[in-house]
Amino acid sequence: MNNAPLVSLSGVSKCYPKLTALDNVSMELRQGEVLGLFGHNGAGKTTMMKLILGVISPSRGQVQVMGMAPDSKAAWHSRAKVGYLPENVSFYEHLTGLEVLTYFARLKGLDKKDALALIEQVGITHAMKRQVKTYSKGMRQRLGLAQAFIGAPKLLLLDEPTVGLDPIATAEFYQTVDRLKNQGTSIILCSHVLPGVEQHIDRAIILSSGKMLAMGTLEQLRRDANLPVAIKPDGLNGAVRQDAKLMSYLSAQGEEDNNQTLYVPEQDKLAILRQLLAYEHLTDVKVETASLEQVYQHYLSGGHQSGGHQSGGKGKHI
Repeated sequence: MNNAPLVSLSGVSKCYPKLTALDNVSMELRQGEVLGLFGHNGAGKTTMMKLILGVISPSRGQVQVMGMAPDSKAAWHSRAKVGYLPENVSFYEHLTGLEVLTYFARLKGLDKKDALALIEQVGITHAMKRQVKTYSKGMRQRLGLAQAFIGAPKLLLLDEPTVGLDPIATAEFYQTVDRLKNQGTSIILCSHVLPGVEQHIDRAIILSSGKMLAMGTLEQLRRDANLPVAIKPDGLNGAVRQDAKLMSYLSAQGEEDNNQTLYVPEQDKLAILRQLLAYEHLTDVKVETASLEQVYQHYLSGGHQSGGHQSGGKGKHI
């Protein structure tokens, strides 16, 4: 595999007269990597995507995509290898789904046969001869995904791709993400819907007001944030409260509602599990690490003030 990153941002800022949309951001994306891009509205996610697409140019710093500046004339041919799904997808309302996709396919040098295959892939074959104006929000989103997948792109930028999709369509979308990743496609996935995302991304970036708060694998971010592991024993009938060491891991809320969930630092997890397993009445124990949503809230709330963990190395699939 080529060691050069497919996408790199080095000290990139994007400034407008009354707004700094992106402030000194550096990152790399390698082949076959899925990067989750998270942040509130106005955090700078879409600005970063537009810089990578070459739609806008940086005020400071350098953007490289496939070895060249994406806003340069030299990048024209590489754009055929990029797929993009904007947050608010819109099409020519009077055309049918098939006509829309055939049009986009031809722009990338493909034909109607390729459009038909993609329509089948996203599950709207039954509606391909209907005008887009009759499509539901979910069907429009599926058509948008098909448009982004045209030409088996090397780089996919997906801005809120699961908006309007039902749970089955969302699961099918993430199966497609996994398949494209395994084929070597690099993906930047921007989403507000965090549950369900974490097992499909390699690393995450958390942005706020144009600044990068954190970047790394979920494992790295959990460790850096020092978020506890929740351990839930069953069958102990109050024994936790009779053990001074275990009692120290109960939250104040847990004491009030008789909940025996222990909130344990990662480094103490094995010791506490061994202690619980020594109880003969233990019937079950559940171990839950901090979710992506909890990690995100931690960084966004200012719980981490050291300037963000920015591990550039590629993490394992999590």
